[in-house]
Amino acid sequence: MIEIKNIHKNFGDNYVLRGIDLNINTGESLAIIGKSGCGKSVLLKHIVGLLFPEKGDVIIDGKSIYQLSKKELYKIRQKFGFLFQGAALFDSMTVFENVSLPLIENNFGYTIGEIKKIVEEKLELVGLRNILDLKPSELSGGMKKRVALARALVTNPDYILYDEPTTGLDPIMSDSIDELIKELNERLNVTSIIVTHDMFSVKNTADRIAMIHEGKIYFTGTPQEFLDSKDQVIENFIKRTGFLINE
Repeated sequence: MIEIKNIHKNFGDNYVLRGIDLNINTGESLAIIGKSGCGKSVLLKHIVGLLFPEKGDVIIDGKSIYQLSKKELYKIRQKFGFLFQGAALFDSMTVFENVSLPLIENNFGYTIGEIKKIVEEKLELVGLRNILDLKPSELSGGMKKRVALARALVTNPDYILYDEPTTGLDPIMSDSIDELIKELNERLNVTSIIVTHDMFSVKNTADRIAMIHEGKIYFTGTPQEFLDSKDQVIENFIKRTGFLINE
């Protein structure tokens, strides 16, 4: 379980988070939504300790990450897989080198043969085979996302963080990534946190929505409760996304 308590964050005079309170339950798929620049990705980075707040706390499985030593924080981070916006693959590395990087950098102690087997298993899990020696430049946009997801899964994390997983993809490939996220959440029994502005993706993947507005959590509830809401702020957000209620 992740508990986010009264998180405040500003960058100079830009106050992004103004007291975020949110609990993320074990095993659920939570979508964090809101307009561009509202602090969705900033909140995601606080959860794994990549950013530190001016005030507030993040508690992972009962431990405050801001009270941990550097070594303890690295240990907590091993519970997380992170799918970055744009995939963030290293162009000079092969698929094998990209996916295996977390295992090697965190010194899990596997032999090269064991690492290869794990990498192949994770790639097959996301629907890819026989691409270990390819470079990112040889992959389609959807394949890059899948490789990045295999990298996020390679350490068998308890939590997977998705930062705009369907950005830059066509509708068909976006649907495919959505289905994969949903399938992995059910199959692996992980907790998924999906930062997105894509309401189609939210409806397809999320058990629950948390909407950020003016630096705070404005709404929490199911996707259907969100879509049925008559709140003006929520209705305006839905209209801006181009999402049709009867889709």
